[in-house]
Formats: sequence, C-alpha cells, structure tokens
Amino acid sequence: MRGHAGAIYSLAYHDGFIYSASADKFVTRWDLTTGLQDKFAIKFEDVPYCLTLLEENTLLSVGTNSGKLHMFDLKQRTELRCFQQHKSAIFSIQLNKSINHMYTADAQGNIAVWCTNSWDLLLFIPLNCGKIRRMRLDEIGARLFVAAQDGQLIVLDTEYFNVTNKFHSHQDGATSLMLASNDTLLFTGGKDALLKCWDLRTEKMIHALPAHNFVIYDILRLTENSFVTVSRDKSIKIWNLPTLEVLMKIDAFKQGHHHSVNSIVKIDDMRFATCSDDKTIRVFGI
Repeated sequence: MRGHAGAIYSLAYHDGFIYSASADKFVTRWDLTTGLQDKFAIKFEDVPYCLTLLEENTLLSVGTNSGKLHMFDLKQRTELRCFQQHKSAIFSIQLNKSINHMYTADAQGNIAVWCTNSWDLLLFIPLNCGKIRRMRLDEIGARLFVAAQDGQLIVLDTEYFNVTNKFHSHQDGATSLMLASNDTLLFTGGKDALLKCWDLRTEKMIHALPAHNFVIYDILRLTENSFVTVSRDKSIKIWNLPTLEVLMKIDAFKQGHHHSVNSIVKIDDMRFATCSDDKTIRVFGI
C-alpha cells in the first residue's frame, strides 16, 4: 500500500481496514481488499506517532510528537477531544478494556492513566526511565509491562499502579515486548538487537538471541505457536514460539521493506501488516 509522503510509524486494524500514522502528518485508512486508500484521512498540525481503536472500534485515539492526545469519532468523522497532558512525544497507547482504562506513555518516561468512561485523567506517573516506546498488558489486564529507554523492564499493577518489578533487560534501551505462554514468558527486544525471553515465575532470563542486526522495534504474537519481529535492519522475521527457530525471514529481496520496519498489526491468525520508513504498508501471510 503506497500513498503516504513520509515514514509510517503505527498501524491499527479493524474489519477490513488498516489505519496508519505517518510523518506526513496524516492518519489514513486503507481498504485491505483493494490495497487502496479510502476517503477517510485526518491531517494533523503535528506528526502522529501512535494510534489505537477503542469503544468497539468506533473511536480512534492518536498520540503526536508534541504530546497531544486526540480522540476521533469514526462514524461522525469529528474530533471529540484533544488532551495536552503530555509535554513530549507520545509513543505508546495501551487500552485496558477489563477496567475501562487507557494508558499513554511519552518520551520523558511518563505514563498517563485515563478513564475511558469519563475521559478523566486518573493518574500521571513519572517513571524517570527515558523514552517509553512500548507497553503491554497481561491477559487479564492486571499488570502493565513497560519497555524503557534506560534498558529497564518495568512492571506496574493496574489497581494502585505500584511498581511491582523492575529489571535491566537491554543495553542502550528496551524497545519492544510481548507476553506468551499464559503470561509466564516475556519476550523483549532492544537497541542491542537481541531478542530475550524471561521466565516471569523465576524472574530469570532463559534465552538471549541475536535476532536482528539493529534495534528491534516491535514484537507481535501471531498464533499460539508463532510470533513476528521487525527491525531497523529492514527485515521481518517469523518465529516458531516453542523452539525459537526462524520460520521465515522477509527482506527487500522477498517483497519486504527497503528501510526501517517500525510496527506490526495482526489481521488474523494467518496474516499481518507492517509499516516502514519506506512509506509503504505491506501485508504478509504465513
């Protein structure tokens, strides 16, 4: 899918449509069947870095490089709210449906906790950990896992937002994470290009693999037995989860990207989409 005039940083998917956030200051929607942009597009004053769908996929939340958080009604195609709680770029948005929360994280290591019923700000947590690029929740929404620029993996409970665990994971910064095996395993990626696996029951690292040549920007659980990693090294790798063997490597020679791959979104158990600094969105199957 081509049409953006700048790097693409984030993707969301619902019901045959992919939403993309780009350095060209547009959030755009694409028809998965045709690969074409439809009539939905939002122009921003700032660069949108991350986005997510919520409220049964009728609302779109977008975080920008200025720290603004925008809320859009997709049916009415109108902006409902714009929050300026963050003073630096928002890199990650995480929805917790189990307790009606949404979490946003910024370049200064702050996390905002929002009530999705009232859109009140409930908490603003300064973790002092540098840029937070990714957050993930466990299956029941009780723990929030944070990948931090200072290399720490930080775990917070979502009842009182106390830090329940913190450990150093990656040299020069943690950039991506994924939970697996009923939330007993945590996979992390970092600027050191390593893919690490942690046993959360013993709090010990059990694997450290040289997975890519440069920073790992995203990790996505695809099925019970497979997951995907993407990297600044321009490559995409599909992994067997039990064995940690690479099932497939996709690069420019295999219809992959020509520049840094920034994010992944799941379409179904057999397909996923990726976005890149090369201004394209690509869809792959296994």
